[in-house]
Amino acid sequence: QVQLVESGGGLVQPGGSLKLSCTASGFTFRHYLMSWYRQAPGKERELVAYINQPGDTTNYLGSVKGRFTISRDNAKSTVYLQMNSLVPEDTAVYYCNAHLIQEYWGQGIQVTVSS
Repeated sequence: QVQLVESGGGLVQPGGSLKLSCTASGFTFRHYLMSWYRQAPGKERELVAYINQPGDTTNYLGSVKGRFTISRDNAKSTVYLQMNSLVPEDTAVYYCNAHLIQEYWGQGIQVTVSS
């Protein structure tokens, strides 16, 4: 049974930090491209960051570049998203995604940036 379980979300003040984790099971994690997406209320889901299988290539949405860092630990089947200097516009439900030929999604986790 494939599972992607996100954790680490919550409420944070502007300028603060959060680290999201997504732990995978039920498939060979190290073979999959891993990504984080987000969806704000009333908006379409957007790609925030992705990381390739060995973890040596990453790419970011322009508005988060320099503030967010994606990383992975293939031994732990986990992908991370370190989010710094958070702003209210980062408020969204964040989703973990695994893609190779098949595609898997996590259930999503809420991140709210507000004073």
